[in-house]
Amino acid sequence: MGIIGTIIIGLIVGLVARFLKPGNDSMGWIMTILLGVGGSLLASYGGQALGLYEAGEGAGFIGAVIGAIILLVIYGMVTSRKH
Repeated sequence: MGIIGTIIIGLIVGLVARFLKPGNDSMGWIMTILLGVGGSLLASYGGQALGLYEAGEGAGFIGAVIGAIILLVIYGMVTSRKH
């Protein structure tokens, strides 16, 4: 898959992850794409390395969404400001 396809899948994964994760995420489209692509890469290659699924399986998309949610939580903890 080319870079444009990766960005589109990253956007979809990022949007799904933002929809599923509770709380207010006030980030823009670029950060959504970056976290989606990062979560996708993290979970896809991690799941394949652990032998959980093969490339192209539906479980890879679910894993990518879970990876993106984890990155959203970490991003939220890092950028949160103490009141």
